[in-house]
Amino acid sequence: MSLPLIPFMLLMLLHIPNSAKAQVNPVVCRFPLGMSGGHIPDEDITASSQWSESTAAKYGRLDSEDGDGAWCPESSVEPGDLKEFLQIDLRVLHFITLVGSQGRHAGGHGNEFAQMFKIKYSRDGTRWISWRNRHGKEVLEGNANGYDIVLKDLEPPIIARFVRFIPVTDHSMNVCMRVELYGCVWLDGLVSYSAPSGQQFESEGRLIYLNDSIYDGAVGYSMIEGLGQLTDGVSGLDDFTQTHEYHVWPGYDYVGWRNETAANGYIEIMFEFDRIRNFTTMKVHCNNMFTKGVKIFREVQCYFRSEANDWESNSISASLVLDDANPSARFVTVLLHNRMASAIKCQYHFADTWMMFSEITFQSDAAMYNNSGGPLEAPGAPTTYDPTLKVDDSNTRILIGCLVAIIFILVAIIVIILWRQFWQKMLEKASRRMLDDELTVSLSLPSESSMFNHNHNRSSSPSEQESNSTYDRIFPLGPDYQEPSRLIRKLPEFATEEEEAGCSGVGKAGQLSGPDGVPHYAEADVVNLQGVTGSNTYSVPAITMDLLSGKDVAVEEFPRKLLTFKEKLGEGQFGEVHLCEVEGMAEFLGKEFTMDISSSNQPALVAVKMLRADANKNARNDFLKEIKIMSRLKDPNIIRLLAVCINDDPLCMITEYMENGDLNQFLTRHGPAGELTLAMPTVSHVDLKFMVAQIASGMKYLSSLNFVHRDLATRNCLVGKNYTIKIADFGMSRNLYSGDYYRIQGRAVLPIRWMSWESILLGKFTTASDVWAFGVTLWEMFTFCREQPYSQMSDEQVIENTGEFFRDQGRQIYLPQPTICPDAIYKLMLSCWRRETKDRPVFHEIHCILQESPIGE
Repeated sequence: MSLPLIPFMLLMLLHIPNSAKAQVNPVVCRFPLGMSGGHIPDEDITASSQWSESTAAKYGRLDSEDGDGAWCPESSVEPGDLKEFLQIDLRVLHFITLVGSQGRHAGGHGNEFAQMFKIKYSRDGTRWISWRNRHGKEVLEGNANGYDIVLKDLEPPIIARFVRFIPVTDHSMNVCMRVELYGCVWLDGLVSYSAPSGQQFESEGRLIYLNDSIYDGAVGYSMIEGLGQLTDGVSGLDDFTQTHEYHVWPGYDYVGWRNETAANGYIEIMFEFDRIRNFTTMKVHCNNMFTKGVKIFREVQCYFRSEANDWESNSISASLVLDDANPSARFVTVLLHNRMASAIKCQYHFADTWMMFSEITFQSDAAMYNNSGGPLEAPGAPTTYDPTLKVDDSNTRILIGCLVAIIFILVAIIVIILWRQFWQKMLEKASRRMLDDELTVSLSLPSESSMFNHNHNRSSSPSEQESNSTYDRIFPLGPDYQEPSRLIRKLPEFATEEEEAGCSGVGKAGQLSGPDGVPHYAEADVVNLQGVTGSNTYSVPAITMDLLSGKDVAVEEFPRKLLTFKEKLGEGQFGEVHLCEVEGMAEFLGKEFTMDISSSNQPALVAVKMLRADANKNARNDFLKEIKIMSRLKDPNIIRLLAVCINDDPLCMITEYMENGDLNQFLTRHGPAGELTLAMPTVSHVDLKFMVAQIASGMKYLSSLNFVHRDLATRNCLVGKNYTIKIADFGMSRNLYSGDYYRIQGRAVLPIRWMSWESILLGKFTTASDVWAFGVTLWEMFTFCREQPYSQMSDEQVIENTGEFFRDQGRQIYLPQPTICPDAIYKLMLSCWRRETKDRPVFHEIHCILQESPIGE
């Protein structure tokens, strides 16, 4: 969070209402979504037109003076002309509660602004909805000058992925806009609900309107394909004739139905979601004012549907334990027992004359909530209401005290940040003097307020919160820095180069020499370490890419109907990786390629990288580029691209998958010889040497093409029959290994425990940095993957340790020698971790060493 936003967020906290908690609180859900902070990429900001390149849509960011200072349409805006718009794609559904607008100032050179504007939004990019306030007004007041920021609450809030700002004017004028959206991610995944329209309740001679007044779908006798008050985050009061909102009619917070008008004694509501989800609970906020004939439902029956299939016959039915002594409104929790579906249809049975709902929320996948503060109900328990959700107005003093404490904590954090920035500047000056070639060192580290992933076991998941800022300098050692003396390793004295160079073709310091005798390493500029499908992508220098670009893709189209999906291995921002079975692949490939299957009658396992249909143009181009690169890799120890499905969406590439899975899990299961491993065969030293040599051979092939892998680890090596090893690249996309990656918001996820110091500090990825990762992979194998590299150190300490490699003052920490690791192998590891890239062996030499020397020497 940037410092100017802290008072704004404190103001939001001071206005938190004392109401029962829904899935999302519209008063707290007011975070900037990335226009001003830059987290929304330029390609996701589009417009109907632009006056010039310097006033393109990407310059329409609030509080930014880039370009000519704002987005400006091509021509002036006329009264009643709504054709000009600035559009933002948030990639996923968001709950949007606030918008900000600003004109063009450009340091005093501009004074164009929109006096008024409208908001249109869409959840799928095809059906656009005009925002209206609770009284039906569409136009929002805009700006009066080119520099002031105007914030406008969206009452009611909207749920959308796409948002358009449409300037409005009452006379012809030039307009320019800078905008921001505020809200949070819509974790429910609900895109629409359909239900009977709400009805009127007559009480003491007056009408109470219980209709869904903000529903944005089609409204008639029924409400179809929209969202409204049941998802606005506001829970109704105990007395349904009262409301949270000012200047609205009685009954506004509730949607209600009368028993007499319902067929079969129940109300049916159908919910559509953005994808197939694993549902755990449904929470329904109900009124229970039984003195007026209103009660919570007595029974609910829910049916489930996946994609376009029919409704499943095995529904879930739950009866409610009613409480006729408490008239309070409440949340009713219905257990859905991890049912998989993209649509749910629920029938709520009346317990009295009226039934009224104000909120319905769902918990699915990782989006688990427990609003009561107590334990979640165990599966199989009866459905119950939660009376602890009743408001206690006496908590105001406690809330104020907590806010005062938060203010003091924030002040302390600011002081610490300023103090550390001072020392960072001092250290930066010192480190520049150490650089003979005037290199610019860039170390990305989270700020004080960031959360770090301190879980180092394989089963741990990364922290949900990520860094919002980075420092472009070396981070000083913190007071909690630990320096386990048993881990500090000095590099041993190595043999002379004549004794080391036992392989032909290896020059000085173990490097492959070019025609002029100058050592050569492939180097690549890395923009984004994570590929389209969440996997790592090979980095290819420009000269190599030019050679590839002139060739056609040497793989054929495969009938996708022959693929049988078994499980999802992982996913990324635009794609997924699936494990599939396929029949007929051997015949499809011909005799030139042998599949890794036990018998000819057994279906072959393959990995299918699939690009989502909603991926943007850049993602599609990257995916096709990856296909072109993969099609050129043909080596016994590299995973082969077998076929593609690119004639229609979703685009797929089909690669090999080995029957024993990845090397990390394989070694964990089998363990070292002599160790009890549940009667599984153990892996001997000879087997380990065979596997290590194959990894070196595969990397020798990649380096000969000047390809940089960038994520070499046991999780990215697959094991076949007879300990066959093939190097793959989709370990990053698997949730199982999410704890191996350090996440920085808006940037790539980084496998820092396998990365060389120059890759972390300088962003420099070469075949020499792959050699460093090979040394860590060796260490993993000789520990049989029983622990993570540097498991005693936090992510922050691992990054600080790379600073020690850079300073080279003898304080750097090396991975210790594994118990069963021979001295010769550990010596090879240490040579891979030499500070200078020119002093590290190349893969050609490593492969020769592993072939010529016994593993135990």
